[in-house]
Amino acid sequence: MTHYRSLASWSFACSLLALSLAEAAAQSPRVLPEGQPPKDVRLGPLKDLNGYFPFTPAKSKEEWAPRAAEARRRILVANGLWPMPDRTPPNAVVHGKVDRDTYTIERVYLESYPGHFVTGSLYRPKGKEGKLPAVLSPHGHWANGRFYDAGVDQARKDIVNGAERFENGGRSPLQARCVQLARMGCVVFHYDMVGRADSQQLTEEIAHGFAKQRPEFDGRDNWGFYSTQAELRLQSIMGLHTYNSIRALDWLSELPDVDPARIGVTGASGGGTQTFILSAIDERPAAAFPAVMVSTAMQGGCTCENCSLLRVGTGNIEFASLTSPRPLGMTGADDWTRELDIKGFPELKQHYANLGVPDLVMAKVLPQFGHNYNFVSREVMYHFFNKHLGLNLPEPIIEEDFQISTIPEMTVWDDAHPRPPSGPDYERSLLKQITESSDRQIAALTPSDAASFAKFREVVGGGVDVLIGRKLPPADSLEYEATSADQQPEYTLQNALIRNQAAGEELPVVILHPPAWNKRVVVWIHENGKNGLFASDGSLAPETKTLLASGSAVIGADLIYQGEFLTGSQPLTETRRVENPREFAGYTLGYNPALFAQRVHDVLTLVSFASTYAGEKPAVDLLGLGPMAGPWVAAARAQAGETVSRAAIDTGGFRFATSVKGIRDLQFLPGAAKYGDLPGILALSAPGTLWLADQGPMAPGLVSAAFTAAAAAGKLHTADGPPAERAAAAIGWLVKP
Repeated sequence: MTHYRSLASWSFACSLLALSLAEAAAQSPRVLPEGQPPKDVRLGPLKDLNGYFPFTPAKSKEEWAPRAAEARRRILVANGLWPMPDRTPPNAVVHGKVDRDTYTIERVYLESYPGHFVTGSLYRPKGKEGKLPAVLSPHGHWANGRFYDAGVDQARKDIVNGAERFENGGRSPLQARCVQLARMGCVVFHYDMVGRADSQQLTEEIAHGFAKQRPEFDGRDNWGFYSTQAELRLQSIMGLHTYNSIRALDWLSELPDVDPARIGVTGASGGGTQTFILSAIDERPAAAFPAVMVSTAMQGGCTCENCSLLRVGTGNIEFASLTSPRPLGMTGADDWTRELDIKGFPELKQHYANLGVPDLVMAKVLPQFGHNYNFVSREVMYHFFNKHLGLNLPEPIIEEDFQISTIPEMTVWDDAHPRPPSGPDYERSLLKQITESSDRQIAALTPSDAASFAKFREVVGGGVDVLIGRKLPPADSLEYEATSADQQPEYTLQNALIRNQAAGEELPVVILHPPAWNKRVVVWIHENGKNGLFASDGSLAPETKTLLASGSAVIGADLIYQGEFLTGSQPLTETRRVENPREFAGYTLGYNPALFAQRVHDVLTLVSFASTYAGEKPAVDLLGLGPMAGPWVAAARAQAGETVSRAAIDTGGFRFATSVKGIRDLQFLPGAAKYGDLPGILALSAPGTLWLADQGPMAPGLVSAAFTAAAAAGKLHTADGPPAERAAAAIGWLVKP
């Protein structure tokens, strides 16, 4: 094979590798030998939560700022919080005070969403005046959460092995840390994970033990968590946890005895996940201490720690780094964090040093203990907060014994404060409420002028950026390898490979070049790959001939899992999934791009290649017809910007919310229904030139509004009619002089 990094030699390659037309027709347009797939990393194993997630520090503050913004946006989008939901009144109720020697405990419930309650215990120091430091404390996956009691026998074992000092601390390490922090002068809000302790509106089985799809929750109306519709709107238990944490922080920071500038966050295990996620996306925590969770290894095994899109191309070390330049403390144990000292923490230290605050990050690995938040680990945290919350207590700080609280003393629900609704109907009603609120927010973004169009691009475009996960690759990063060619009077046919070397991707392509080239390239994306440019007998399809006769070059390609990617296999009927047997999209699509997104990546590679085709800077047109290819091209057009001159798209009436049949549907894209569905993506084509045939609701209404707002109403051309006529109309529009 011959490599051509420059397209200036393209014509020479054609003559050098010429085949007869008869041979080409007999073989059909094949780039690689029969049975040999492209060398593409996407054909390899999928990544899962047990992969390796390294972190490379940015070299400067200037380099870090855009990267940090992108990572924060990914977290927000993945958690369904881009844009942030409208904050409603918390309507907090505080009652049932328990008086101890140096502190008090009160029962709290507040609304994150109307009718959905965050429950917990509020610890306050006695005898303190003025604004006090505070600590927000998510608990993690201890059985029964705030109500956790390991029992006397286990506590005594922990005392013997040095993990605990006192029996009560061993029985309830969760209460122990709250009591000690209160004794140190902090107001502490210890709140429940969904499905634990008093938070029973959604069960533990749903929040943490979900394993199998529930058909009765997977309809187009009144759906539940983990369903197709929920995933299309980025509604997840993790997102609910994250929003609960934000609302808990809202409430805590507004208490009259709390200094909002001195609030810390700490939790272990799943509580550690909530800690670093909250401090990553919210600037209010002054310091964060996620215990036994931050790692380059396992990223969090529970459904409440995963959601689609979250860790594609990133991981927990980078998420923890988003706390910077605020203080960050961590502990490790004999679990997935055991190598933190040598994998992850050195990079975090370098990161903090690069930002000019090398002393504001620390980690202590305690390999003699298993997964924990025991007395030894807690003492590390006490000294961390003493320093960074300005407690100014003499050190060492030694945790003292305390009186353990019983469930009747802690539970927020009683006769005067009855439990709120729960169960399947409540689950559906909660998601319906979240959906309606989100839909109102997105509808309000419909642009009407330049300013509102800019806001639309910021929010909807920012969300789509994460859903797709890629812009145009640089043209000079692509490699072109010619494999065979055929010279004919009417055209030249070139078979080739285009490689995105940085991504490890390789595409088989066919390039058709007319004798009198008009400096236009049509990238035709077809649901049948490059074979879509040809008739069943191997000759050119009539539409292809029309494009060539107009003077345009035409590029067709096999996108991932099309054509030559299949190597004799049947076409895919459903997408791949990781080996995890639990039927949760986030376990696969929290770590790997959706197939839909990967195919859009391929289209972007082709557009970038075409932009320097034959050593020129030609006009690049995109063509995608039908409910498979049309949406891919719509998304690529949104991401490609002005590099695409014109796009002709027939969506076939496709809508993610109504056309996608399940979480393994080939066209499934997490979050795609949240941002105005396909019309929202199509609207991002403005102000570029667009021919659109679409039979679905909202289009061209939203699309037309965007083009008008962008002062480009004349660049939007719409059509309707039967599919065959629309295809001819699209080709006719492209070949107009």
